[in-house]
Amino acid sequence: QVQLVESGGGLVQAGGSLRLSCVVSGSNFRFIPVAWYRQAPGNQRELVAGISGAGSTNYADSVKGRFAISRDNNENTVYLTMNSLKLEDTAVYYCNRPRGPSPDNAFYAWGQGTLVTVSS
Repeated sequence: QVQLVESGGGLVQAGGSLRLSCVVSGSNFRFIPVAWYRQAPGNQRELVAGISGAGSTNYADSVKGRFAISRDNNENTVYLTMNSLKLEDTAVYYCNRPRGPSPDNAFYAWGQGTLVTVSS
């Protein structure tokens, strides 16, 4: 059974940085794509960034140039480095293996997520 454990969130001032971690256990990690998603209060879940097993990346327009997704296959971990954070980045961040373009359609049960709060 695959488990996803997100960590690294916290309270940060606008313009600051954070690095989130997602540990994926119980899967053939190095071959699977993994994505970061976020859900702000009252909003639907959205895709933030994704990385393929080969390391190709894609980003939502709202985070391009500010966020970077990376993976360490030896540690079964995917990272999301977030710079120049904005108030609108405030959300609970989740990781998962995407199943198609819909952010609500993923392979594994969702983890608890990690809360990122950006203050002014």
